[in-house]
Amino acid sequence: MASTDNRTPASRGSRSFAKARAAFDGLRSHGGFWLKALSQPTIDLTLRTQAGQRTRIVESPGLSLPKDELDALVGQLRIVAAKTLPEESLTYGIFSGEPERLSRAVVTLISEEDTGRPIAFNALSVMDVPLDGEPTEVTHLGLVMVDPDVRGQGLSWVLYGLTALVLFARDGLRPKWISNVTQVPAVVGMVSDTFSDVFPPPLPGARQSFAHLQLARGIMARHRAVFGVGEEAGFDEARSVITDAYTGGSDALKKTFEIAPKHRNAVYNEFCERELDYGRGDDVLQIGRVDLAGARRYLMSEVPSGSLPALLAASAMLALQRLVLPVVYWMDDTRAFGTLRPRRPENGTAR
Repeated sequence: MASTDNRTPASRGSRSFAKARAAFDGLRSHGGFWLKALSQPTIDLTLRTQAGQRTRIVESPGLSLPKDELDALVGQLRIVAAKTLPEESLTYGIFSGEPERLSRAVVTLISEEDTGRPIAFNALSVMDVPLDGEPTEVTHLGLVMVDPDVRGQGLSWVLYGLTALVLFARDGLRPKWISNVTQVPAVVGMVSDTFSDVFPPPLPGARQSFAHLQLARGIMARHRAVFGVGEEAGFDEARSVITDAYTGGSDALKKTFEIAPKHRNAVYNEFCERELDYGRGDDVLQIGRVDLAGARRYLMSEVPSGSLPALLAASAMLALQRLVLPVVYWMDDTRAFGTLRPRRPENGTAR
């Protein structure tokens, strides 16, 4: 058989140049994405996350988008919801029709690049919760829906981690609290593996910090409507488990343990089966943080391998942690970080 490798040096050079240019274009696209993420007062970004798919992240669409664009965005979300739950409907969160929900939401929408067809979304919510007597922002990971036709295509790294990473970077890499409510073992494991200081963990006898307890109490007292839990639902503080949770407009999402997607690590499946009563409809309330350690884990384990921009971002995280970040925090006297306090409070009076 004749060899097919009779390529001329010129043709090899052309292919090498094309590959280099494609890599440069990808780097420029990602660089532009992060520059916009860090500079926009409210985020509205579009990024090609993988072949044939584009992801749009919109912060506070109820405030930042004109009504026609807002209606179009909600319409795209409903297309995905209709494919996911063809015989059911949701009445909580962004589907409640309440302007407050859309003004406090951060929507991540994945669409096909060629057709524009929406195929998956995540609707995060930003909640104000008291912690040690001070108001604290907690980002709730929110409702995730994926068109059944594209499940198994590796979308979870975009839906669960990318937006949290963008918000973390935009806020100067300061640790941010996150929360999640679910009965799905695969999601419990993903949140535990991706974020830091997550409670409850799957290990029996784990101790709950006072910060976790304060935030859990504040979320359950003020923000049940964010994740579709009615006032009649109970809350087991020691285990961070919501009992009879599907009573506030989210009943279409209730699952049995048998059909709930499982995690590759059996410890999370065993944890959910042990702690949750699926017949009653229990959920676990997870609380954790986005920080540099979690960002590195996300970039190195969740983002598809071989992504040059992801590797560069991971390197930048390490450099910031070791060299630049302490100086940035020290020079910024307008916001608190740990034991450091602003030189002047928001009202302008000296402390």
